Amino acid sequence: MGDTTEFTWEQWFGVLLLAGVGVLILDVLRRLVVGDLGVSTFSTFLWRGLVDGLIIGLAAVGLSMTYSILRFANFSHGDLVTTGAFTGWTAAWLIGGAGVTGLGSRLLLNADGSTSARELNLHVYAEPVAIVAGLVIAAAATVLVALAIDKLVYKRMRDAGGIPLLIASVGVALALRYVIVFFYGERTRGIVRSSPSIDHSLLFWTDSLVVHELVMVVSAVSLMLGLHGLLQYTKLGTAMRAMADNKDLALITGIPTERVILATWVIGAGLTGVAGYLIVLEQETLNFNTGWFLLLLIFAAVILGGIGSIYGAIAGGLIIGLADNMMLVWISGDLTRVAAFLLMILIFIFRPQGLFGGVETA
Repeated sequence: MGDTTEFTWEQWFGVLLLAGVGVLILDVLRRLVVGDLGVSTFSTFLWRGLVDGLIIGLAAVGLSMTYSILRFANFSHGDLVTTGAFTGWTAAWLIGGAGVTGLGSRLLLNADGSTSARELNLHVYAEPVAIVAGLVIAAAATVLVALAIDKLVYKRMRDAGGIPLLIASVGVALALRYVIVFFYGERTRGIVRSSPSIDHSLLFWTDSLVVHELVMVVSAVSLMLGLHGLLQYTKLGTAMRAMADNKDLALITGIPTERVILATWVIGAGLTGVAGYLIVLEQETLNFNTGWFLLLLIFAAVILGGIGSIYGAIAGGLIIGLADNMMLVWISGDLTRVAAFLLMILIFIFRPQGLFGGVETA
């Protein structure tokens, strides 16, 4: 009894939210039992949550790596997602649309409205080479942009502290976004044709499986496994983990910190660019605000998992994706994102260090 009287009002609010989550879980089970919610619909929500969660997690890894090494919240991260999307799909259009439409239209992703994704027949079965090439270019171009920004802005401010760097990153975000607008315009455009599906008779958890979603899952899981191997079994990974623990000690022990920072930008930005590219593969449309609108979900994933934890970012992304899609049982549209931020509030109240216990390394 004495313990409960020591609860703060924030903790009581958290208990109320936690009770609400429990009620929703019980309601899902009730709906499944009585047949109000079909097993196929439920499993589709789970699958979509996994797909979205992996992509959010992939983007969150880059943000978490930046924080763990450089110790600042990079608000330009969402626009690096957008950079990867635009550069990667520009490459895919240039390759896949060769001989179908004019160079100018392909180079600016139909900014003049003279062609369409349907006319290019751009999907993974019809143009696999273009899709894969675009994925590689998305990663490479985002890395180059991130390195240029670091050299011109962040490197000069490295000793200024987290707040000045955060403010600078907001300025970088705006600059990146409107450079994209200058070249590509503000119009939302269709980028990819609707994905073909695998015959539902081959599956057991959903009526059909969209091939582009399967490509996303395979790509994201492969990259995450590769990152795990790099962090755990290479000298670079050891150096990155050491620097994340204690930068000054890493410098004293002879670890080349600038090289580690360079590697952090390369890996983090590469994964971020790929995430932006894959998001468009699923959504089939692209806008200059694509990454900016995703940024809050990415931050929510990083906070849920534990700021600075690579594995926490992946876990947080999966939780956010699953929660976002499962809310479709009760509500529709963008309101489902309320679930992601309620979960973030719960973590802030009961475990401010995140699910992975405030881990500052991979």
